[in-house]
Amino acid sequence: MSTKRKFVKAATPPNSDINVTPLVDVVLVLLIIFMVVTPLLEKDIEVRIPETEDVPMEQMPQDNNQLIVKLDSDGTYSINTEPVQKDEYVNKLKRMLAAKPNKEDRIVFFVADDKANYGLLVAAFDGAKQAGAFVLGMATEDIPAAPAGVPGAPVDPGAAPAPTPAP
Repeated sequence: MSTKRKFVKAATPPNSDINVTPLVDVVLVLLIIFMVVTPLLEKDIEVRIPETEDVPMEQMPQDNNQLIVKLDSDGTYSINTEPVQKDEYVNKLKRMLAAKPNKEDRIVFFVADDKANYGLLVAAFDGAKQAGAFVLGMATEDIPAAPAGVPGAPVDPGAAPAPTPAP
């Protein structure tokens, strides 16, 4: 017997078009994910940056009574290059600020080492406010040291100028 093969014909011809429905579903899901995540990424901290102006070095007044608190990487405080114990910091700063009669003159600048503990720096800020500081300023560059043993000695005129406080 001879067997003859029979082929079944498809009822519809083959479809070569792309099915767009799954593509639209995926795109809509991604759109919803991005709409939900985008507001979470926009968390900014507002910082007031003081306006600066160039003042020639000859015109800058030299204030020998500036209070500069320095925090070293090992956690030691210094007021005008004089090391201070942590428990004496607020009392000593309070005495130095009390010597200034005008409230507006009670300005304290802070210089922190790059490796200093952030918590100790915040504690120094809080201590200065407790001591009666009116304005707190943060120096971004290291302030040149005065000669040893002379707190508040004049700074070398060729050195960088002292920072100006932010309002």
